[in-house]
Amino acid sequence: MMRAALCIWILSAVVCLGRSDHHEGHAIGEQDTAVNSNDNSVSLLTSANQDFALRLYKKLAAHADSQGKNVFFSPASVSVALAALSVGARGETHRQLFGGLGFNNSQLMQANVDQAFHTLLEKSASNEDTNAGTAVFVDNRFKPEPDFLEVLKQSYFAEGFNVDFTKTKDSANTINTYVSDKTNGKIEKLVENLDPSTVMYLISYIYFKGKWEIPFDADLTKEDTFNVNENTKVPVQMMNMEDDFKSYYDQAINTSVLHLPFNGSYSMLLMLPDDMATLENSICPAHITKWLKWMKSRKYDIYVPKFSIKSSYTLNDVLIDMGMTDMFGDRADLSGISAGKKLAVSEVVHQATLDVDEAGATAAAATGIGIMLMSFRHIPVLKFNRPFMVAITEDTTNEILFMGKIINPNL
Repeated sequence: MMRAALCIWILSAVVCLGRSDHHEGHAIGEQDTAVNSNDNSVSLLTSANQDFALRLYKKLAAHADSQGKNVFFSPASVSVALAALSVGARGETHRQLFGGLGFNNSQLMQANVDQAFHTLLEKSASNEDTNAGTAVFVDNRFKPEPDFLEVLKQSYFAEGFNVDFTKTKDSANTINTYVSDKTNGKIEKLVENLDPSTVMYLISYIYFKGKWEIPFDADLTKEDTFNVNENTKVPVQMMNMEDDFKSYYDQAINTSVLHLPFNGSYSMLLMLPDDMATLENSICPAHITKWLKWMKSRKYDIYVPKFSIKSSYTLNDVLIDMGMTDMFGDRADLSGISAGKKLAVSEVVHQATLDVDEAGATAAAATGIGIMLMSFRHIPVLKFNRPFMVAITEDTTNEILFMGKIINPNL
Protein backbone atom coordinates (compact mmCIF):
# COMPACT_ATOMS: atom_id res chain seq x y z
CA MET A 1 0.00 0.00 0.00
CA MET A 2 1.36 3.41 -0.93
CA ARG A 3 2.15 5.58 2.06
CA ALA A 4 0.65 9.03 2.31
CA ALA A 5 3.11 11.78 3.13
CA LEU A 6 2.96 13.58 6.46
CA CYS A 7 5.24 16.59 6.78
CA ILE A 8 6.24 18.37 9.96
CA TRP A 9 7.47 21.95 9.82
CA ILE A 10 8.91 23.51 12.97
CA LEU A 11 9.32 27.28 13.01
CA SER A 12 11.11 29.52 15.45
CA ALA A 13 11.42 33.27 15.15
CA VAL A 14 13.28 35.09 17.87
CA VAL A 15 13.56 38.78 17.44
CA CYS A 16 13.82 42.13 19.12
CA LEU A 17 11.28 44.56 17.80
CA GLY A 18 12.41 47.63 19.67
CA ARG A 19 11.04 48.96 22.91
CA SER A 20 7.63 47.42 22.96
CA ASP A 21 5.81 47.79 26.24
CA HIS A 22 5.52 44.64 28.27
CA HIS A 23 2.51 43.74 30.36
CA GLU A 24 2.85 41.02 32.93
CA GLY A 25 -0.21 38.96 32.15
CA HIS A 26 -1.29 36.21 34.48
CA ALA A 27 -4.50 34.33 34.00
CA ILE A 28 -6.06 33.25 37.27
CA GLY A 29 -8.60 30.64 38.14
CA GLU A 30 -8.45 27.89 35.54
CA GLN A 31 -4.78 28.41 34.73
CA ASP A 32 -3.66 28.32 38.35
CA THR A 33 -5.75 25.23 38.95
CA ALA A 34 -4.24 23.51 35.93
CA VAL A 35 -0.70 24.42 36.95
CA ASN A 36 -1.20 23.27 40.53
CA SER A 37 -2.74 19.96 39.51
CA ASN A 38 -0.02 19.23 36.99
CA ASP A 39 3.08 20.47 38.80
CA ASN A 40 4.70 17.04 38.82
CA SER A 41 4.06 16.36 35.14
CA VAL A 42 5.24 19.83 34.16
CA SER A 43 8.41 19.41 36.23
CA LEU A 44 9.15 16.00 34.70
CA LEU A 45 8.40 17.29 31.22
CA THR A 46 10.59 20.36 31.61
CA SER A 47 13.46 18.20 32.86
CA ALA A 48 13.05 15.87 29.87
CA ASN A 49 12.88 18.86 27.51
CA GLN A 50 16.14 20.24 28.91
CA ASP A 51 17.89 16.94 28.33
CA PHE A 52 16.43 16.68 24.81
CA ALA A 53 17.54 20.25 24.06
CA LEU A 54 21.16 19.51 24.89
CA ARG A 55 21.20 16.16 23.09
CA LEU A 56 19.73 17.77 19.97
CA TYR A 57 22.17 20.68 20.24
CA LYS A 58 25.14 18.31 20.24
CA LYS A 59 23.86 16.58 17.09
CA LEU A 60 23.30 19.87 15.26
CA ALA A 61 26.60 21.36 16.45
CA ALA A 62 28.60 18.33 15.28
CA HIS A 63 27.27 18.83 11.76
CA ALA A 64 27.61 22.61 11.85
CA ASP A 65 31.23 22.48 13.03
CA SER A 66 32.27 20.61 9.91
CA GLN A 67 30.87 23.48 7.84
CA GLY A 68 31.84 26.37 10.12
CA LYS A 69 28.20 27.38 10.61
CA ASN A 70 26.28 28.99 13.45
CA VAL A 71 23.76 26.87 15.35
CA PHE A 72 20.37 28.21 16.31
CA PHE A 73 17.12 26.36 17.00
CA SER A 74 14.18 26.07 19.37
CA PRO A 75 14.20 22.79 21.29
CA ALA A 76 10.88 23.79 22.84
CA SER A 77 9.27 24.04 19.41
CA VAL A 78 10.75 20.72 18.24
CA SER A 79 9.52 19.00 21.40
CA VAL A 80 6.00 20.36 20.92
CA ALA A 81 5.86 19.19 17.31
CA LEU A 82 7.08 15.67 18.06
CA ALA A 83 4.86 15.37 21.13
CA ALA A 84 1.88 16.41 18.99
CA LEU A 85 2.86 13.74 16.47
CA SER A 86 3.12 11.16 19.26
CA VAL A 87 -0.61 11.67 19.94
CA GLY A 88 -1.24 9.77 16.70
CA ALA A 89 1.61 7.25 17.04
CA ARG A 90 1.15 3.71 18.26
CA GLY A 91 3.31 0.73 19.22
CA GLU A 92 7.03 0.87 18.54
CA THR A 93 6.72 4.19 16.70
CA HIS A 94 5.25 5.75 19.84
CA ARG A 95 7.87 4.13 22.07
CA GLN A 96 10.66 5.54 19.89
CA LEU A 97 9.17 9.05 19.93
CA PHE A 98 8.79 9.03 23.71
CA GLY A 99 12.27 7.55 24.17
CA GLY A 100 13.88 10.07 21.84
CA LEU A 101 12.12 12.96 23.59
CA GLY A 102 13.22 11.64 26.97
CA PHE A 103 9.70 10.87 28.20
CA ASN A 104 10.87 7.64 29.83
CA ASN A 105 9.45 8.29 33.29
CA SER A 106 6.59 5.96 34.24
CA GLN A 107 4.64 9.04 35.36
CA LEU A 108 4.75 10.54 31.85
CA MET A 109 2.03 8.79 29.93
CA GLN A 110 0.63 10.39 26.78
CA ALA A 111 -2.17 12.06 28.73
CA ASN A 112 0.35 13.52 31.22
CA VAL A 113 2.51 14.86 28.41
CA ASP A 114 -0.49 16.38 26.64
CA GLN A 115 -1.69 18.12 29.79
CA ALA A 116 1.80 19.36 30.71
CA PHE A 117 2.29 20.88 27.27
CA HIS A 118 -1.17 22.43 27.58
CA THR A 119 -0.04 24.09 30.82
CA LEU A 120 3.24 25.36 29.34
CA LEU A 121 1.60 26.65 26.15
CA GLU A 122 -1.19 28.29 28.14
CA LYS A 123 1.40 30.05 30.29
CA SER A 124 3.19 31.18 27.16
CA ALA A 125 -0.07 32.52 25.76
CA SER A 126 -0.47 34.76 28.81
CA ASN A 127 2.85 36.48 28.04
CA GLU A 128 2.70 38.92 25.15
CA ASP A 129 6.42 38.43 24.47
CA THR A 130 5.74 34.95 23.08
CA ASN A 131 3.44 33.45 20.50
CA ALA A 132 3.56 29.66 20.32
CA GLY A 133 1.25 27.00 19.01
CA THR A 134 0.59 24.38 16.36
CA ALA A 135 -1.46 24.08 13.19
CA VAL A 136 -2.64 21.19 11.06
CA PHE A 137 -3.25 21.56 7.33
CA VAL A 138 -5.28 18.59 6.10
CA ASP A 139 -6.03 17.64 2.50
CA ASN A 140 -9.71 17.64 1.56
CA ARG A 141 -9.43 13.98 0.55
CA PHE A 142 -8.03 12.88 3.91
CA LYS A 143 -10.08 12.34 7.08
CA PRO A 144 -7.97 12.16 10.27
CA GLU A 145 -9.30 10.51 13.41
CA PRO A 146 -11.50 13.02 15.31
CA ASP A 147 -9.82 12.10 18.62
CA PHE A 148 -6.41 13.02 17.22
CA LEU A 149 -7.60 16.43 16.09
CA GLU A 150 -9.40 17.05 19.37
CA VAL A 151 -6.29 16.35 21.48
CA LEU A 152 -4.21 18.64 19.27
CA LYS A 153 -6.82 21.35 19.61
CA GLN A 154 -7.24 21.05 23.39
CA SER A 155 -3.66 20.32 24.50
CA TYR A 156 -1.51 21.86 21.78
CA PHE A 157 -3.76 24.80 20.84
CA ALA A 158 -3.76 23.55 17.25
CA GLU A 159 -5.64 25.37 14.53
CA GLY A 160 -7.02 23.21 11.73
CA PHE A 161 -7.34 24.02 8.05
CA ASN A 162 -8.60 22.10 5.02
CA VAL A 163 -6.61 22.58 1.82
CA ASP A 164 -6.36 20.97 -1.59
CA PHE A 165 -2.78 19.76 -1.83
CA THR A 166 -3.28 18.90 -5.51
CA LYS A 167 -3.35 22.67 -6.04
CA THR A 168 0.24 22.95 -4.92
CA LYS A 169 0.69 26.69 -5.49
CA ASP A 170 -2.50 27.71 -3.68
CA SER A 171 -1.90 25.44 -0.70
CA ALA A 172 1.73 26.58 -0.42
CA ASN A 173 0.57 30.20 -0.40
CA THR A 174 -2.00 29.38 2.29
CA ILE A 175 0.66 27.82 4.54
CA ASN A 176 3.20 30.58 3.88
CA THR A 177 0.70 33.32 4.69
CA TYR A 178 -0.22 31.59 7.95
CA VAL A 179 3.44 31.14 8.94
CA SER A 180 4.35 34.72 8.09
CA ASP A 181 1.47 36.00 10.18
CA LYS A 182 2.37 33.87 13.20
CA THR A 183 6.04 34.90 13.08
CA ASN A 184 5.44 38.60 12.35
CA GLY A 185 6.99 38.24 8.91
CA LYS A 186 10.25 36.71 10.14
CA ILE A 187 9.64 33.51 8.13
CA GLU A 188 7.91 34.54 4.95
CA LYS A 189 8.37 31.64 2.56
CA LEU A 190 8.52 28.34 4.36
CA VAL A 191 7.08 26.22 1.55
CA GLU A 192 8.31 26.48 -2.01
CA ASN A 193 7.54 23.07 -3.48
CA LEU A 194 4.68 20.86 -2.38
CA ASP A 195 4.27 17.19 -3.20
CA PRO A 196 0.66 16.74 -4.37
CA SER A 197 0.58 13.36 -2.58
CA THR A 198 0.90 15.11 0.79
CA VAL A 199 -2.17 14.64 2.99
CA MET A 200 -1.18 16.60 6.11
CA TYR A 201 1.19 19.30 7.33
CA LEU A 202 1.76 19.58 11.07
CA ILE A 203 3.34 22.91 11.98
CA SER A 204 4.77 24.01 15.31
CA TYR A 205 5.78 27.65 15.62
CA ILE A 206 7.20 29.88 18.30
CA TYR A 207 7.82 33.60 18.09
CA PHE A 208 9.53 35.55 20.83
CA LYS A 209 10.34 39.22 21.13
CA GLY A 210 12.13 40.48 24.17
CA LYS A 211 13.17 43.87 25.46
CA TRP A 212 16.28 43.94 27.62
CA GLU A 213 15.58 44.80 31.24
CA ILE A 214 18.54 47.17 30.86
CA PRO A 215 18.80 48.31 27.21
CA PHE A 216 22.15 49.01 25.58
CA ASP A 217 22.91 52.61 24.61
CA ALA A 218 23.14 52.74 20.79
CA ASP A 219 25.65 55.61 21.05
CA LEU A 220 28.12 53.22 22.67
CA THR A 221 27.91 50.64 19.86
CA LYS A 222 31.18 50.68 17.90
CA GLU A 223 32.79 48.62 15.17
CA ASP A 224 35.04 45.94 16.64
CA THR A 225 36.63 42.63 15.71
CA PHE A 226 35.15 39.17 16.26
CA ASN A 227 37.68 36.32 16.32
CA VAL A 228 36.04 33.43 14.46
CA ASN A 229 39.20 31.35 14.94
CA GLU A 230 42.95 31.87 15.08
CA ASN A 231 43.10 32.72 11.40
CA THR A 232 39.78 34.46 10.74
CA LYS A 233 38.63 37.81 12.08
CA VAL A 234 35.45 39.63 11.01
CA PRO A 235 34.13 43.14 11.76
CA VAL A 236 31.06 43.44 14.01
CA GLN A 237 29.00 46.18 15.60
CA MET A 238 29.82 45.65 19.28
CA MET A 239 27.32 46.85 21.88
CA ASN A 240 28.66 47.98 25.24
CA MET A 241 27.24 48.55 28.70
CA GLU A 242 28.56 48.92 32.23
CA ASP A 243 26.14 47.82 34.94
CA ASP A 244 25.41 45.15 37.53
CA PHE A 245 24.89 41.66 36.06
CA LYS A 246 24.68 38.15 37.40
CA SER A 247 27.43 35.79 36.34
CA TYR A 248 29.05 32.48 37.19
CA TYR A 249 32.45 31.01 36.40
CA ASP A 250 32.34 27.22 36.16
CA GLN A 251 35.86 26.14 37.05
CA ALA A 252 35.19 22.48 36.21
CA ILE A 253 34.71 23.31 32.52
CA ASN A 254 36.44 26.72 32.44
CA THR A 255 33.36 28.57 31.23
CA SER A 256 32.09 32.06 32.06
CA VAL A 257 28.30 32.48 32.07
CA LEU A 258 26.57 35.85 31.84
CA HIS A 259 22.88 36.35 32.65
CA LEU A 260 21.03 39.03 30.65
CA PRO A 261 17.38 39.39 31.73
CA PHE A 262 14.54 40.52 29.49
CA ASN A 263 11.52 42.33 30.86
CA GLY A 264 9.09 39.66 31.99
CA SER A 265 9.99 36.07 32.79
CA TYR A 266 12.68 35.27 30.21
CA SER A 267 16.45 35.57 30.22
CA MET A 268 19.40 35.00 27.93
CA LEU A 269 22.45 33.07 29.05
CA LEU A 270 25.72 33.76 27.24
CA MET A 271 28.35 31.07 27.75
CA LEU A 272 32.02 31.73 26.97
CA PRO A 273 34.31 28.72 27.41
CA ASP A 274 38.08 28.59 27.30
CA ASP A 275 37.59 25.59 25.01
CA MET A 276 34.29 25.17 23.13
CA ALA A 277 34.68 21.40 22.70
CA THR A 278 35.01 20.92 26.45
CA LEU A 279 31.81 22.88 27.11
CA GLU A 280 29.85 21.11 24.35
CA ASN A 281 30.96 17.63 25.44
CA SER A 282 30.21 18.29 29.11
CA ILE A 283 27.10 20.45 29.25
CA CYS A 284 24.00 18.88 30.76
CA PRO A 285 20.84 20.17 32.48
CA ALA A 286 22.60 20.08 35.85
CA HIS A 287 25.05 22.74 34.65
CA ILE A 288 22.26 25.17 33.78
CA THR A 289 20.54 24.53 37.11
CA LYS A 290 23.83 25.12 38.95
CA TRP A 291 24.64 28.31 37.04
CA LEU A 292 21.24 29.87 37.66
CA LYS A 293 21.28 28.89 41.35
CA TRP A 294 24.76 30.13 42.23
CA MET A 295 25.07 33.23 40.06
CA LYS A 296 26.27 36.35 41.86
CA SER A 297 25.69 39.97 40.88
CA ARG A 298 28.49 42.49 40.42
CA LYS A 299 29.44 45.34 38.12
CA TYR A 300 30.74 44.38 34.67
CA ASP A 301 31.74 46.16 31.51
CA ILE A 302 30.14 43.91 28.89
CA TYR A 303 30.54 43.77 25.12
CA VAL A 304 28.00 41.81 23.06
CA PRO A 305 27.90 41.76 19.23
CA LYS A 306 24.85 43.02 17.38
CA PHE A 307 23.77 40.49 14.76
CA SER A 308 21.00 38.79 12.80
CA ILE A 309 21.15 35.13 11.79
CA LYS A 310 18.88 32.55 10.17
CA SER A 311 19.04 28.78 10.27
CA SER A 312 17.29 25.95 8.49
CA TYR A 313 17.49 22.23 9.23
CA THR A 314 16.06 19.03 7.87
CA LEU A 315 16.00 16.92 11.02
CA ASN A 316 15.28 13.47 9.57
CA ASP A 317 18.79 12.06 9.95
CA VAL A 318 19.31 13.69 13.35
CA LEU A 319 16.07 12.25 14.76
CA ILE A 320 16.84 8.83 13.30
CA ASP A 321 20.24 9.00 15.02
CA MET A 322 18.39 9.77 18.26
CA GLY A 323 16.35 6.58 17.92
CA MET A 324 13.21 7.89 16.19
CA THR A 325 13.51 5.71 13.09
CA ASP A 326 10.24 3.97 12.32
CA MET A 327 8.11 7.07 11.69
CA PHE A 328 10.03 7.76 8.47
CA GLY A 329 9.61 4.34 6.83
CA ASP A 330 7.45 1.33 6.11
CA ARG A 331 7.27 0.40 9.79
CA ALA A 332 5.62 3.68 10.78
CA ASP A 333 2.52 3.20 12.93
CA LEU A 334 0.58 6.45 12.89
CA SER A 335 -2.78 4.71 13.06
CA GLY A 336 -3.91 7.14 15.74
CA ILE A 337 -3.99 9.79 13.00
CA SER A 338 -5.80 7.57 10.53
CA ALA A 339 -6.69 3.95 11.12
CA GLY A 340 -7.55 3.32 7.49
CA LYS A 341 -4.54 4.81 5.72
CA LYS A 342 -0.86 3.95 5.96
CA LEU A 343 1.05 7.08 6.94
CA ALA A 344 4.72 7.95 7.29
CA VAL A 345 6.56 11.16 8.01
CA SER A 346 8.31 12.45 4.90
CA GLU A 347 10.40 15.14 6.57
CA VAL A 348 10.81 17.19 9.71
CA VAL A 349 12.03 20.71 8.94
CA HIS A 350 13.04 23.41 11.40
CA GLN A 351 13.66 27.10 10.66
CA ALA A 352 14.75 29.75 13.09
CA THR A 353 15.77 33.40 13.10
CA LEU A 354 17.51 35.50 15.73
CA ASP A 355 17.99 39.27 15.87
CA VAL A 356 20.00 40.87 18.66
CA ASP A 357 20.25 44.64 19.04
CA GLU A 358 20.45 47.39 21.66
CA ALA A 359 16.79 47.18 22.65
CA GLY A 360 16.47 43.42 23.00
CA ALA A 361 17.01 39.94 21.64
CA THR A 362 16.09 36.30 21.87
CA ALA A 363 17.63 32.82 21.57
CA ALA A 364 20.67 31.30 23.11
CA ALA A 365 24.09 29.93 22.18
CA ALA A 366 27.48 29.09 23.66
CA THR A 367 30.36 31.53 23.33
CA GLY A 368 33.48 32.62 25.09
CA ILE A 369 33.77 35.67 27.29
CA GLY A 370 37.14 37.35 27.60
CA ILE A 371 37.72 38.56 31.12
CA MET A 372 40.20 41.25 31.99
CA LEU A 373 40.48 43.81 34.73
CA MET A 374 40.49 47.52 34.08
CA SER A 375 43.07 49.38 36.05
CA PHE A 376 41.95 51.75 38.79
CA ARG A 377 38.23 50.89 38.74
CA HIS A 378 38.71 47.11 38.83
CA ILE A 379 35.61 46.43 36.77
CA PRO A 380 35.85 43.08 34.96
CA VAL A 381 35.30 43.12 31.20
CA LEU A 382 33.16 40.39 29.63
CA LYS A 383 33.74 40.61 25.89
CA PHE A 384 31.96 38.26 23.51
CA ASN A 385 34.45 38.69 20.70
CA ARG A 386 34.87 35.00 19.90
CA PRO A 387 32.51 32.01 19.48
CA PHE A 388 29.98 31.66 22.29
CA MET A 389 26.87 29.69 23.17
CA VAL A 390 23.48 31.25 23.88
CA ALA A 391 20.29 29.99 25.49
CA ILE A 392 16.98 31.68 26.18
CA THR A 393 15.23 30.28 29.22
CA GLU A 394 12.00 30.79 31.11
CA ASP A 395 12.84 31.94 34.62
CA THR A 396 10.37 29.91 36.68
CA THR A 397 10.75 26.55 34.93
CA ASN A 398 14.25 26.95 33.41
CA GLU A 399 12.74 25.64 30.15
CA ILE A 400 15.08 26.23 27.20
CA LEU A 401 13.09 28.01 24.51
CA PHE A 402 16.03 28.65 22.20
CA MET A 403 19.62 27.51 22.02
CA GLY A 404 22.59 27.95 19.76
CA LYS A 405 26.19 28.81 19.11
CA ILE A 406 27.47 31.94 17.40
CA ILE A 407 30.58 31.04 15.42
CA ASN A 408 30.43 34.02 13.06
CA PRO A 409 27.91 36.83 13.64
CA ASN A 410 28.18 37.83 9.97
CA LEU A 411 26.96 34.50 8.54
